[in-house]
Amino acid sequence: MTHNYTPNMLVKFIYGETDLFETLEIENAMEENYELKESYLTLKNGYNRLPKAKFSPSDAAVNNILFFSEISNMDFVTD
Repeated sequence: MTHNYTPNMLVKFIYGETDLFETLEIENAMEENYELKESYLTLKNGYNRLPKAKFSPSDAAVNNILFFSEISNMDFVTD
């Protein structure tokens, strides 16, 4: 089966967002198609160069959410 893999499909593969079938299919295709493998390596290199950002809320934001949740819970208890 011949399949034309798009850069979007390779990006999904790099980010681990492909299902098992797609993953196996892409891995197999890269073994047989040098151009596809080169495209993958180029995208993977770009991915590896991206900064790894991690986002986490401030303590104030978490406390506000917990406070609102507590107030919301009180409404159900008093009704």
